[in-house]
Amino acid sequence: MWIQTTCNLEFEMGDSTPLILMLRPRSGMQQWVARETYTLSPSVQVVEFTDIFGNLCQRLTAPVGDFSIHTSAVLKTADMMDKAPGALFVDIQNLPDTVLSYLRPSRYCESDRFGDLARDIVEGVQLGYDQVNRISDWIRDSVRYTPGSSQYPLSAAEVNTQREGVCRDHAHLGIALCRSISIPARLVVGFLYGLEPMDMHAWFEAYVGDRWYTFDSTDLVLRGGRIAVAYGRDAADVAIYHQFGPPAIFSSMDVRVELLNGPPD
Repeated sequence: MWIQTTCNLEFEMGDSTPLILMLRPRSGMQQWVARETYTLSPSVQVVEFTDIFGNLCQRLTAPVGDFSIHTSAVLKTADMMDKAPGALFVDIQNLPDTVLSYLRPSRYCESDRFGDLARDIVEGVQLGYDQVNRISDWIRDSVRYTPGSSQYPLSAAEVNTQREGVCRDHAHLGIALCRSISIPARLVVGFLYGLEPMDMHAWFEAYVGDRWYTFDSTDLVLRGGRIAVAYGRDAADVAIYHQFGPPAIFSSMDVRVELLNGPPD
């Protein structure tokens, strides 16, 4: 399917403020970027770099006063996500080097605290994809998905205690449970067509059967129409903006995801 995404951010800067943004999707296995725009008002110099996870990041200094960021992209993305019931667990010694960092505990995914729970959840399930699918189902049944319920990221341990959270919190718990049984897992932030209420969305991917697969415990049925913008170990790695120095006033954020009839002219 062809999708157009837009994201508008409005700030009021009390001082000259360094920002690191993460707002540009890149082409990958299940998405291709056909066209994009990136506008800053007022215009300032931007330096782009690629972080250790392969994300496209923009570094700039916003001036004093009102500052806005407008991004838009037209992309072709999968209308159905790949699934692979029965895909096997990958032995640690056979994992690619780039995947190893997604095995260890991280700030919001304390996987070293979840081994007993994860083993209980997946007992009797074939190693690999089916274990991750069981974990995702368990989170959907056990943790209430409530958009807007947490302003700041919750760790997996906090989510497991509160049994309520936003999409990012659900993903943190899924990641921690997977890593605790030696399945690499990572957080993805991006856009999801048809999401209600519309906002940026988060889900997780697990590495089984020699590739990454998508899981989303906030979905009753795993939907396509996803646009990945950033990947990381947890929310600390994938914030769409980092602001440094005196606090800026974040005025508004507007996200839209629209279905197109075909490729751009």
